[in-house]
Amino acid sequence: MPYLQQIAFLTTLFVAIALLVRRINFIRKGIKLGRAETINDHRPQRWKNMILFAFGQRKMFKRPIPAFLHLFIYVGFLVINLEVLEFVIDGLAGTHRIFAPYLGGLYNVLMNLFEFLAMAVFVSCIFFLLRRNVLRLGRFHKAEMTSWPKLDANLILIIEILLMVAILSMNATDRILQNRGIHHYLNTGNLFFSQWLIPFFSGQRDSVLIVLERSFWWFHIVGILGFAVYVTYSKHLHIFMAFPNTFYGSLERPGKLTNMDTVTNEVNMMLGGQSSESSASPTEDPGRFGARDITDLSWKHLMDAYTCTECGRCTSECPANITGKKLSPRKIMMDTRDRMEELSRNGDSGSKENYLLGGYISKEEVNACTSCNACVEACPVLINPLSIIVELRRYISMEENGCPAEWNAMFQNIETSFAPWKFAPSDRFKWADNLNTTNN
Repeated sequence: MPYLQQIAFLTTLFVAIALLVRRINFIRKGIKLGRAETINDHRPQRWKNMILFAFGQRKMFKRPIPAFLHLFIYVGFLVINLEVLEFVIDGLAGTHRIFAPYLGGLYNVLMNLFEFLAMAVFVSCIFFLLRRNVLRLGRFHKAEMTSWPKLDANLILIIEILLMVAILSMNATDRILQNRGIHHYLNTGNLFFSQWLIPFFSGQRDSVLIVLERSFWWFHIVGILGFAVYVTYSKHLHIFMAFPNTFYGSLERPGKLTNMDTVTNEVNMMLGGQSSESSASPTEDPGRFGARDITDLSWKHLMDAYTCTECGRCTSECPANITGKKLSPRKIMMDTRDRMEELSRNGDSGSKENYLLGGYISKEEVNACTSCNACVEACPVLINPLSIIVELRRYISMEENGCPAEWNAMFQNIETSFAPWKFAPSDRFKWADNLNTTNN
């Protein structure tokens, strides 16, 4: 019988790893659809950002209550998974609580810590479920939050609740079997939280308790493995992607827009200056201006899309969205991810209806952006929706000449008068001529 359990566990572990590797390769393939971009500067600052924003969740604490509850879930996820290491060793070796004899009294302390975190995760998930489905927080019910995004968020919370119930129930039945002196069940001491579940199982026969304990054990380990695979299809992929994404996040000052090398080079040549070494030479094809589809964006843009938590903080801070415009920075990231998945799975059909711009994201959306950086500032994992919007808008302006007429007039004024208004640069400060006279 132990050998059958080991074979079953090994098979389950192998299937989970195979599915996980397959999905990771698919995600990697999608990100590589983006154009090349070298990000390798200021590595100490990048490590610092990763520790502060991914591990420390610094930006989450702008909203303290959900931040602390999210922190409980996050820490619980990390620490409780240390116990999963024992599950894996027990599953492979056919043992039961293999660390208990070696850790002695420390084992009981650690188990009580795990149970405290399990309860913290349980309570936090209940709170988040109520917030989404009873309090119905506005940012969770925007237009882009269709049936699947809503279901995905609820599924994760429900799965985490069930996993916590399973581990507490397993400990409760295990403790009863320990007290009864059943062989194979070592005495690990009382556990504070699971002891409250003991009355629900204490009336069962030994054989039933063993089946229940093993069932809870299997449910938890299969649930953890299944959860690891499911997360790669879910918005909760940010659990892993937040780390590389914050590491490769922009270190430029907020609001700075990146110039296009080919345009900068052309302007410098026209003004009689020198072209930059990184720019294309005048005889080279400058390529596409801006972005029409996924392949025109950089791999970092695509990593951003896979990192998006769909929390909606960006959209809730967006002045365009607040005033009723169609633009939602969260939707920009979700659409980018969806288009990337479609292109990775099916290849490029060449149909304009499938392009990111026009197919997934409309001109009305990107033209509504004020470039205020509110979405960038709000994102807890350093995603930059504005950079994608700017690339799409560059394509509309420079490739399609599709900007509103008012914009074209403004562009012409900036080009000729160095200001959005049509008057000579020498007249720019005439409005202030009488100020001194008035003040005196």
